[in-house]
Amino acid sequence: MAKTILLVDDDELMRRSLAYNLAQAGFDTQTAATAEDALMVCQRERPDLVLLDIGLPEMDGLDALKELKGKMNVPVIFVTARRREFDEVLGLELGADDYITKPFNLDVLIARIKVVLRRHETSPQLDTTSHRLVVGDIQIDSDAHTIYIHNQPIDLAPRAFDLLHVLALNAGKVMSTDELLAQVWGAEYEGESQVVYVHIRWLREKLEQDPSNPQRIVTIRGIGYKLIPQEA
Repeated sequence: MAKTILLVDDDELMRRSLAYNLAQAGFDTQTAATAEDALMVCQRERPDLVLLDIGLPEMDGLDALKELKGKMNVPVIFVTARRREFDEVLGLELGADDYITKPFNLDVLIARIKVVLRRHETSPQLDTTSHRLVVGDIQIDSDAHTIYIHNQPIDLAPRAFDLLHVLALNAGKVMSTDELLAQVWGAEYEGESQVVYVHIRWLREKLEQDPSNPQRIVTIRGIGYKLIPQEA
């Protein structure tokens, strides 16, 4: 059964062109020009994934993402002309599953859509076989999708959660950027190291007492990153 993609963009030409290309790739496509219309569509008939522009009239994409994540568990990929790192980090904080900036390669976008859909579909099955992981004072429960530090809950966006989980499974071991990309994002992201840098910085903001002088997630210059367990 074809997956349904909701494309939200105020550029009519962009909507028509991308909707056509997504249909050619085998997806059912719905479109909306505003965030308000998109939310109404989602309430009426939940799509399998939302492609969401940030720069929308009235309610922007960031506010729409809050609504989408607060009311339903639908994966969201930002498709935006904005290149400011602030938007990328804020979108990840609010729970976006991925982002891609315009202009983009259609094949790259479709590959990322498939990755997010696959991750969204497989995560429940993975959760049923996972176990509670304790690394120093960090407790990760994949069944409940929760993280605690010193028994205090830490709220992480889905991809940041996955990144921390991979680092925790390899605690004390240096993980290269390429390894992290492959294990957390998939082979389609080969060479896109900036994605890892953004998420590492966001994790440090959440986990470190002094993000500018990290003690948990340390950089091994020229190699990658390592999670160092702290005393419980």
